[in-house]
Amino acid sequence: MRHLSAGRKLNRNSSHRIALARSQATALFRHGRIKTTLVKAKNLQPYVEKLITTARGGDLHARRLVAREIHDNDVLRKLMDDIAPAFQERKGGYTRIYRLGNRRGDAAQEAFIELVRDEA
Repeated sequence: MRHLSAGRKLNRNSSHRIALARSQATALFRHGRIKTTLVKAKNLQPYVEKLITTARGGDLHARRLVAREIHDNDVLRKLMDDIAPAFQERKGGYTRIYRLGNRRGDAAQEAFIELVRDEA
């Protein structure tokens, strides 16, 4: 039975998984879209969505909670001042994953993960 064994290990220890999620989230907020493997994108998506939801609060407490995870001050400022207010009316689903096919070297499935911008 698989009780209490949810989540992907990504063949890394826990501190490496945390560092990977933080660095990928920072890159996603900086560039708006990143290319990674499908498994890493699926692992990153709920992490980023929770950060954006927290940042939507907009107050000092929300900024400090997000600053625990995002250590780049420029990216933190961009998240709090630009990205989070843009999603203020949205109830979730801030990111989108596009599958790209297999990587040539090791046949790993690749994907783009990007922040959703309203096309209206």
